[in-house]
Amino acid sequence: MARKFGIFLTIFCILLTSCHADWNILNEQRTSSGLKISLKNFCESWRMNVELHNIRNYQAVPQECIAYIGKYMTSTQYQVDSERTISECILHLTTNCILEKDGKDSWIFDIDDTLLSSVPYYKKNGFGGNKPNETALEDWMSQGKGTALKHSLKLFNHLKELGVQIFLVSSRKEHLRSATVDNLVHVGFYGWKELILRSQEDECKNVQKFKAEARNKIISKGYRIVGIIGDQWSSIVGLPSAKRSFKLPNPMYYIA
Repeated sequence: MARKFGIFLTIFCILLTSCHADWNILNEQRTSSGLKISLKNFCESWRMNVELHNIRNYQAVPQECIAYIGKYMTSTQYQVDSERTISECILHLTTNCILEKDGKDSWIFDIDDTLLSSVPYYKKNGFGGNKPNETALEDWMSQGKGTALKHSLKLFNHLKELGVQIFLVSSRKEHLRSATVDNLVHVGFYGWKELILRSQEDECKNVQKFKAEARNKIISKGYRIVGIIGDQWSSIVGLPSAKRSFKLPNPMYYIA
């Protein structure tokens, strides 16, 4: 009985300490203007400013926000945010975009967390709370475990029906080509025009430069880029640009 009481007391003290720590964060943190905020307010503001590209070049999700980011990436809200982005893409195609339908209309997709979800990997690796481990991530990619993002598959198939040529431009390295193709086809992505990955000579370039150069090569072949979609700003900024660019939500990591 005494042993059980001791265990109970220990657990109670741990919970009390945790609650006290949370109470300090939730009730005493203030902005520079003196506005009292909660931990949720802080993490939501951090996530929003990542998406707005105000916060850049971070190496990891703030430790106090790991649980919040994990909850968001596995939530209905993430699904709704992503599906709304796809809806805007389709609206662009049906209302503001005049397709020439001569085989030269094109659309560019990123791959990771645009077509294939890496949430299963990050779920086991702190939802971005740990510093990037390129070796571990590439090992996971080589196993072809990425799951299809259903909202993106909807857009992908819609573009095929319209006769738009699809280009995949990814920061994945060339040695992952076979595993990437197998993974994409296995979950329903097939029928693209070209898959562009980083060669050894591209590895010394930042991702934004590599992807801008890839767009330039596509245009030099006579294609018109009517749209780009990716989860990272480095996939869509820089020249040449598309008629419209769309960003999917992803606060787990930042790729420059």
